[in-house]
Order: sequence, then structure tokens, then C-alpha cells
Amino acid sequence: MRYLQLNLLSVLATVPLAVLVTPLAPPWNDVAVKHAWNAVPADWESLGSPPAGTVINLHVALKPRDENALIDALYEVSTPSHPKYGTHLSKEEVTRLVTPHQDTLELIHSWFTHHGVPSSSISASHGGGWLTLVGVPVSQANEMLGASYQLYRPVGTNDSTILRTVGYSLPVVLHTHVQTVAPTTCFGPMRTPPRTPSVRARAAPADVGSREPVTAMSNRNEPEVITPEVLRWLYKTFAYVPAATDRNVLGIAGYNDEYPSPQDLGWFMSVFRDDAKDPAFTVEKVNGGGYDPSHPGVEANLDMQYTQSIAYPTPHVYYSTGGTLHWTPPSNEPASDDLLLTWLNYMLDKENIPQTISTSNGIDETRLPLEYATAVCILFAHLGARGISVLYGSGDYGVGRGDCKINDGSGRVQFIPTFPASCPWVTSVGGTTSQLPEVAASLSGGGFSNYFQRPDYQDDVVDTFLQRLGNKYGGMYTPGGRGIPDISAQAVRYMIVVNTNVFPVSGTSCSTPLTARMQTAAGIISLLNDFLISEGKNPLGFLNPWLYGRDGGLRGLNDITSGSNPGCNTDGFSATAGWDPVRPARL
Repeated sequence: MRYLQLNLLSVLATVPLAVLVTPLAPPWNDVAVKHAWNAVPADWESLGSPPAGTVINLHVALKPRDENALIDALYEVSTPSHPKYGTHLSKEEVTRLVTPHQDTLELIHSWFTHHGVPSSSISASHGGGWLTLVGVPVSQANEMLGASYQLYRPVGTNDSTILRTVGYSLPVVLHTHVQTVAPTTCFGPMRTPPRTPSVRARAAPADVGSREPVTAMSNRNEPEVITPEVLRWLYKTFAYVPAATDRNVLGIAGYNDEYPSPQDLGWFMSVFRDDAKDPAFTVEKVNGGGYDPSHPGVEANLDMQYTQSIAYPTPHVYYSTGGTLHWTPPSNEPASDDLLLTWLNYMLDKENIPQTISTSNGIDETRLPLEYATAVCILFAHLGARGISVLYGSGDYGVGRGDCKINDGSGRVQFIPTFPASCPWVTSVGGTTSQLPEVAASLSGGGFSNYFQRPDYQDDVVDTFLQRLGNKYGGMYTPGGRGIPDISAQAVRYMIVVNTNVFPVSGTSCSTPLTARMQTAAGIISLLNDFLISEGKNPLGFLNPWLYGRDGGLRGLNDITSGSNPGCNTDGFSATAGWDPVRPARL
């Protein structure tokens, strides 16, 4: 027996090492498409390959060991009837729920090694569930992903461009381990496209501090413009004075070089809320984000002025996020990162996060790969499990902009919801107009996700609506999809101050209707969190199971039963009693 063993070893010693290793190595050359568009997405054009030497940061999302663990925990801490309600998870507890299997980590790192990716360029976040490869040459990214990265920009514009590929592939063996790679086939900045401007500016008077609050009520007892006084009266927040300002914080996500001005905030509050003394906010710069208050943005000022006017003196943090996804000639230096992922990674890495977060930017679902949207959506579940209320606007184009025809030659129309509002783990905010009683604003985005299934918390109310709707719009929406919005608030004709000029805005290049209702809703939710914290209780966290519960928040809101949200060359959905995909109930 010993002779046979030695003889076998002698034979093996004569076999080339490559012959022994190759059958055990993963078949990296056996690749399959992970995601691809049939053509360059509508309204985008290619400007060709990027300059030689261009680099890109790649984000690789891995599947967790237990794909249900995080969502199960999120429901437990967010459902009032559950024994664990309000016992939100720590950063470390969330991390343990989303950690990938060790086999996944070993396999993905073996793939990196195969392509010569240095370990020094790889960093891990969210328990290893997301890996970031920094400074990857585009030529190497093309080889790894079977991609063809090019520069793209919106057709007929002089806008800055984005670096994307129409499709990418992965080795077959990785498909069950990798959720998505970004940035790849996600087209369009995380920003709602502009509406028609309506800005009428006038200078604030020198004695602005003594000026009476502007209410601008017409003979019909309806506000011609929206001011903090109108909102605080309409939503009955006058009587509450925040009492947990040492613990409760409101956060605002800022992008695209938009900055709020402390000077404009002071002028605004002295005009419209003169009981607020020395309003202030802090700025945190994310990923090289800037801050130049001498050049304030309309959107950023509106964000800060209206959350402050409702939630004052609650501390505010403005997150100025750099990395705009764009490059502008003649620099020839394309941006190398993903804006939304950059912000989420920053927030989730923090031990302490504001209990309420508002962010206005969004993008049509049709611009996103399903895998990308799913992976990002899960990151919002991380925030919810940690007790954070995250609000997103439902969009400003009703059920969809344009003709909404599917690009498959069939001519079929499909309504287009907005992401991240369509993610089940955020709270989506629709819009109302200033009429009394309020009605649904025609611009209010709403409908049903084509990507995300309807969450359990919506089953009862959505079934009721669909039974009432009947066969109308059959085939144009996904009845089993997540319904949006969840709540609504005033959306148009807000008075703001920019560069010490006071003017009303109703649809600017900064998508003011979306921004306005977001900040109103965020301010009110922050007040609710303040009350709970001041009473020694935990904050609301992820709102939706509470909102839709049997004895939940929607029962305490006013039902809006008139108005509609036209789009896609249709009349859209109509507001009715109970929940509807226009504006279910206003705060």
C-alpha cells in the first residue's frame, strides 16, 4: 500500500501545477449579462469614450447571509403592536444582520485578485455587504465587467456629462452572490427635472425685523402664498414648543452645490417667525462637499427656512454632499462616484444620526436597473431599523412625465413612479394645494412601483382602493406594486428669502414643489419625535407600519378627497375617501 502511495505521488509530481489548479479555480471567463439596456436610454446621447487614464470608483453590493433578517427586524421595531416596537437597533446590530456569507467574501476577493485589483484600494462597509474599489482605471473596469463605459449627457443640452455603460456582465458564479455594481447602467442624476419657473422677487426692507408676518389671504379665505404662519395654523403646530432640543436633531441632505445661507435664514425668520431668536444650523461636508453661504441656492434655502420655521429651535444639520456624478469640459475629469451611495455610506457609518431626515432628490424608476434600486432601497431599511424617519417626495409629474410609452415598439403606456419614494422602506410625501379645504395638487407624484412589491402594511388600504378603481388604467400600472405616496403636505407658492430678496416660488429649476412639501412634513415629524423623546420614549423611526396600522397615524390625519394627478397623457388617479395614489391624507 505504501508503494502505491509513493508511486501516485511521483506521478502527481510530474503533472504541471496549472493542470491541477485550473479545474478548482472559479470559471471567471464564463460570464453572463447582469443588466443591460436595449439601447441608450431615451433623452441621453453618447459623447464617446472618456479621456485616457480616467478612473472610476466601483461599489459592489453583496447579498447577505440571511436576506430576510433585516426586514424582519425592521417590522418588529416599527410595528406598534409588536413587543419590540421602538427598541431600535444599533449600528453594530444592523451590521450583524446584513453580513454576507464567508463563501461570498472569499469568492468576490478571488475575482478581484484575478483582475489585479490591489487590496489597498478595497474598503468594506455595512458589515462587508458593500465593497468599494477606489480609483479603478476605466479600461480595467471595462475588462472586469464586460462593459463599455462612455460619457453621456441629456440630448439637446449643454449639461455636464455622466460616465456610464449601457450594459455589464459578471461571471456566472458571482450572480447569486452580487446584488449590483454601481455606477454602471443607472442613467440620470438623482434629481427631479425642472418645472416651469415662477419667481417674483422683491427686496426685503431694511427694517425687516419689525415687519408683520405675511399671510396674504384672499377674499376666498385661501392663502395666495404659503408662509410659516399659514402652515403652523393649517397643521396646528402653534402650541407646541420643542422640549428635547438637546437630543432631537433634524437632518437635511443637500446635493449639487446647493448651500443654505445663515443670513437669509435670519432674515426669513425675522419676517415670518419673529419669535425665533438667532436660528442656526451646522454643516457637515460629505465626500468633499462644499459650503459657500455667499452663493445660496433656492432649494437649499427653502429646505432650511421651512424646517426651521416649523421645528425651531430643534438643531438642524445640513449635509453638503460632493461628487455630483458629472464632469464639465474642459477639465476632462469625469466624476468617479455614485452620489446617492456616497451619502448613504456616510450616514450609515455614523454612530448617531438625526432622528428625522429629509431629502428631495429623486429619479424615474425607468432610469434605474432593478438590481441597483433594490440594493439602495435596502440601505434605507438600515436607517429605519436604527430609528430614523426618512422622507422622500413622490415626484412632481403626476403619474409620469411625457407619453410614458414603453420602449419596446408596442406603444403601451406604463405609469412611471419616482425612486427612492417607491422604496417600501421610506415614507413618501405627496402634495396638496393651498385651497381650503385642501385638494390634491395636480403635480403630486403617485401610483404604484413597477419594481417593489406592495409591503404588508399597505395591503388593506390598497386593496380597497383597487376594488373601487376597477378596470380603469388596466395594464398601465402594477397593482401588486408598492403604492405611493404615504402622506401629503402643502406643495406650492412658498415664500422664501434668497440673497435678502423675498419672493414666492412655485416650480423652479430646483423642483420647489417637491422640496417645499418635504420640509413641511419633515418639520412636523421632527416635532412628533421631540415630544416622544421629551417623554422618555423612543422616536418614531420608520413611519409606515405605524401610519397604516389599525390604530395608526393615518387616522389622525385629514383625508383629502378631491383633485387628481394627471400625467402620461391621462387624467391620472383621482383622490377619494381613504388611501389613494395621489395624496392619501395630509398632515
